Amino acid sequence: MERCDVIIIGAGPAGTATAILLKKMGYQAILLEQAKFPRDKVCGEFISPAADSILNELGVLASIEARSPLRLRGVFLSSYEKIEMFVDYPDMPYSPGPVTSLSLPRLVFDNLMLEKVREAGVEIRERHKVLDFIFQDGVVVGVTGYDARRTPFTLKAPIVVDAGGRNCISLRKLNLKISSKSSEKTAIAAHWEGARLLKDYCYMHVSHPGYTGIAPVSKDLTNVILVLDSFYLKGRSIEDLYVKTVLKNRQRNDLLTGGRLTEKPRVVNSLAYSVKSPPCGGLVLVGDAMGFIDPFTGEGIYLSLRSAQFASGIIDLAFKNSDFSQNLLSQYEIIRLREFRKKFMLVNILQKLIYNPPLCTRVMRILSRNPALAKLLVGATGDYIPAETVVSMKFLLKLVSGAILPQEKDLSTRRIRLQSVLRD
Repeated sequence: MERCDVIIIGAGPAGTATAILLKKMGYQAILLEQAKFPRDKVCGEFISPAADSILNELGVLASIEARSPLRLRGVFLSSYEKIEMFVDYPDMPYSPGPVTSLSLPRLVFDNLMLEKVREAGVEIRERHKVLDFIFQDGVVVGVTGYDARRTPFTLKAPIVVDAGGRNCISLRKLNLKISSKSSEKTAIAAHWEGARLLKDYCYMHVSHPGYTGIAPVSKDLTNVILVLDSFYLKGRSIEDLYVKTVLKNRQRNDLLTGGRLTEKPRVVNSLAYSVKSPPCGGLVLVGDAMGFIDPFTGEGIYLSLRSAQFASGIIDLAFKNSDFSQNLLSQYEIIRLREFRKKFMLVNILQKLIYNPPLCTRVMRILSRNPALAKLLVGATGDYIPAETVVSMKFLLKLVSGAILPQEKDLSTRRIRLQSVLRD
């Protein structure tokens, strides 16, 4: 029977990051992926500014930069076609330059991550589907499945890392998924050519019946994701609903008029969910297998990468103590929750805000009059300013008092800049 130190299921950002980190620690991991690379995924294709340091640690940042990816300097926010504003990321002390986020196609990013895993010397087995866990005395000690030729395989290891995403085997076999009200929402995504937008900003448009994230991912390609209540899809053509809803918004229509879809829109249902702790030892969940939050803040990749750091550290501790029990491995969840608890609270607040048009517009109006507060909020959603900075009574008081402050002069200048682009 074949054995290794760690079995990793799934070659998305969480799985590949975990594989690289464990290899650096000296562990023999085997990475199982049911697809054949390169493959694409529905994603906002936006990587938070805070991810740069992790990507550098993984050794993949240089490979990404060699592709000349787009660097975004901030976010354009729009509330129900009433308030709009550009917000740059706030600078950080000791930063070598302006803070930026990465934007590149998920097809490119995931393939670069997998290539780095291969360079590190980790064994990768594509088109290998995991069917079940192997248990021994209530502890996961391996997996079973089949390969591309439908040949069964059995693989054993003291640790199994499930990075298989929102439909991973752990959630299905162990019934760990907990749906939320946000699970009733659907994301529809597609790439467009010919969009007329500034290439150094991503765009978040909040309007009925949902919100839209627009991110340039290359010189000629733009990712447009529409998020709305799932019941809108009943009995309707996905593509027809997507195009009409996206273009119904005046601002989005201005950006995308003259553009064209390059592919059929893709759908992800049941967006947000949380996950119960695995009821057994030998099993660690990372990435979307650990849960999925509302994508409005666009930090899913960073969350996966940071969780991989936490998980690999706990796995290292488990091997050093020869302890693969649920009790020890659960420390990973404690550390992860401590890191992201305030961020999750911020996401919940923003979710309630964007679906309340009067409140959303009022808050946006206040932020437009106090750019410093707007920058703090964008920095927190970009994961390099602590979320507790804005999830606080102090910030809320400043937000309210900001209603009486004068509007920053250069905001109008930036709107003129946008209008100039749209005319050209």
